[in-house]
Amino acid sequence: MHFLALLAIAAAPIAVTAQTVHQVVVGSSTGQTIFTPEAIFASPGDIVTFQFQQKNHSVVQSSFANPCGEVAGGFNSGYMPVAPDVTSDFPTFNVTVPDEKPIWVYCSQKNPVPHCGLGMVFAVNCGPSGSANSFDNFKAAALAQGAAFASSASAAGASSAAYGYGAPAAAAPTAAAPTDAAPGEAPPSTVTAAPDAQPSEVVATITLDSSTWTTTYASYPNSPNPTPVSLEGITHNVVVGGNGTLTFDPPHISASVRDTVIFTFMTKNHTVTQSTFGNPCLHLNNVTSGQVGFDSGFMPVAVNTTDFPTYTVTVNDTAPIWVYCKQKTPASHCGMGMVFAINSDETSGSSKTFADFSQLAIQQNGTSSNSTSNSSSTGSTGTSTGTTSGAMQLSVAGTVGVLALTASLMALL
Repeated sequence: MHFLALLAIAAAPIAVTAQTVHQVVVGSSTGQTIFTPEAIFASPGDIVTFQFQQKNHSVVQSSFANPCGEVAGGFNSGYMPVAPDVTSDFPTFNVTVPDEKPIWVYCSQKNPVPHCGLGMVFAVNCGPSGSANSFDNFKAAALAQGAAFASSASAAGASSAAYGYGAPAAAAPTAAAPTDAAPGEAPPSTVTAAPDAQPSEVVATITLDSSTWTTTYASYPNSPNPTPVSLEGITHNVVVGGNGTLTFDPPHISASVRDTVIFTFMTKNHTVTQSTFGNPCLHLNNVTSGQVGFDSGFMPVAVNTTDFPTYTVTVNDTAPIWVYCKQKTPASHCGMGMVFAINSDETSGSSKTFADFSQLAIQQNGTSSNSTSNSSSTGSTGTSTGTTSGAMQLSVAGTVGVLALTASLMALL
């Protein structure tokens, strides 16, 4: 009798909390500046999948107090341009809900007018209607910032500070935000990149564990400490084209000397190619200095592949390293924002952040700001005692596709 009772207890179903995926459309097929739905309620662990439709939008975390300003440490999808004739395979961006606190979101597109100021905002777990932190109040605050921006623009020539983005830098102009122009269309204005930062040469004696060595390296403003984390360095893993998206994940990293970056190619046919800040979509090949950037070559990945090809870069000093995908079929991947950076200057007020680099790539639309790759570069040039001299040591792991692609592989582009 007791045995049967125990069997009945053991056979009873166990309650399992399922993870919910919430679908949110960013923009629309008719080009509206809207999130659909505009607000949701989600449990910790749930996933919010933002699907980007026509035009060029972003998903950026803000705060209730400043709806149209990026919050420090928050998520940022980057710009996701979608052509008018796209009907499927829309790019997506996922956010995992960490807790029950409200999450405030806006689109950071500012051309031709700020989308946030038009009310393009979104919220997770906001307060109920009528409460102080309701979605209605959040959207009203965004619209108020938009009105203030419009008033300031008409009176004094469009000050971005009035819109909550901070005062514009007094130094050389940085990259403008990408426009609503579809991929393939010419950018509406010329972009001027800020001049490269000038490094200073440093000779340092480094002691780590039981080893001591002397290194001479180019020290750049706000660059990481040249001391490696370990003698072997640490490994940074970057996914190229994950889930069919035109992205590097993560989009930028900070790396120390001796660290290695392993790029894993997940889908379609991409490259990992070094460029410069001023020409994001052009292979670094400086005929004056003789510096040639690395290039993985095309890495086609079949749909059912499980053994993904990789490409490895070893960091030799702390200089910024700028990277892009040079695939141009059916449209420039770099021109759609498929770029990556190592040791970009992310300090406040910098004109060489990853966001600046990404926006410049989109603004140039996969072209270059001049007709030659003989441009200045902030690429690594330092050498270390006991290591191979040069910008960086390169190795390729995995199977590299044949340069002459067959017709079957063209379907992967």
